[in-house]
Amino acid sequence: MKNPHLEELGQFLKARRSELNPADIGLDPGDPGTRRVSGLRREEVAAQTAISHDYYTRIEQGRLAPSEPVLEAIADTLRLTPDQRAYVQGLAQQADRAAPVQRRTNPVRPQVQRLLDQLTDSPAFVVGKYFDILAWNPLAAAVLLDIDKLPPHERNFIRMTFTDPRMKDYYEDWESMARTNVALLRMQAVDNPTDPRLAAIVGELSLSSPQFRRWWAARNVARQDFGTKTIRHPEHGDFTIDWDAFQRVGFPDQTLIIWSAEPGSATHEKFRILSSWIKSPTAPNTRAIG
Repeated sequence: MKNPHLEELGQFLKARRSELNPADIGLDPGDPGTRRVSGLRREEVAAQTAISHDYYTRIEQGRLAPSEPVLEAIADTLRLTPDQRAYVQGLAQQADRAAPVQRRTNPVRPQVQRLLDQLTDSPAFVVGKYFDILAWNPLAAAVLLDIDKLPPHERNFIRMTFTDPRMKDYYEDWESMARTNVALLRMQAVDNPTDPRLAAIVGELSLSSPQFRRWWAARNVARQDFGTKTIRHPEHGDFTIDWDAFQRVGFPDQTLIIWSAEPGSATHEKFRILSSWIKSPTAPNTRAIG
């Protein structure tokens, strides 16, 4: 039986190899017309890494787990970024396990929900390993396109990005955000590339979205813990948001995400107004501040 981590490692290295040209690693490119493959040849990677062509071929075919020094040398040759290095190292480490990691989704503790509700002026929510939205506060529901009205199986950040038509207007740069979301999802697959929940998300979106299918096949990876983005709410206008992600100690598959805004900014004022409407039992639900 093939090892899913080694298979993914081989496919990932192949994808990165296809993105490089001989000149990128200091080789004479020669006559482009004589090259039958895009990017580097396997033998060129092997030579630069100081291993045999057969040894490298077996790594790409998922038939061999490279040693740590060899994997590091391959990463150097393929000019892998820090995130890409972390991904291949994680795959190699997981390949030594007898079976892929199987994790069940733990419920969000009531104390965490209480914390979310007490963050009255900042949208906040908890996501699971594959970006299922597990808990949120009222302000997050108001800003994040009424996530509280979605059925649980549809309440997934990646799924919403590709299946909710409002999302293409919601993000200032939808394509960049969507590509990043796919790369983040790929990074989360390092523990278990065959996880049933992951397979369900990837399968559904691969069928429904050609863009997701193409970007998932590209095997890009990313990690992000904070950032700034602009969203365009259909009712409340533009929000410029700083976001931070916090991994929960003891619950590694749950991440707390908080959206905030600079005090005195237009976004901060909108958060304050929305929060006051939420607190008021007589506030109409159809108000807009944009």
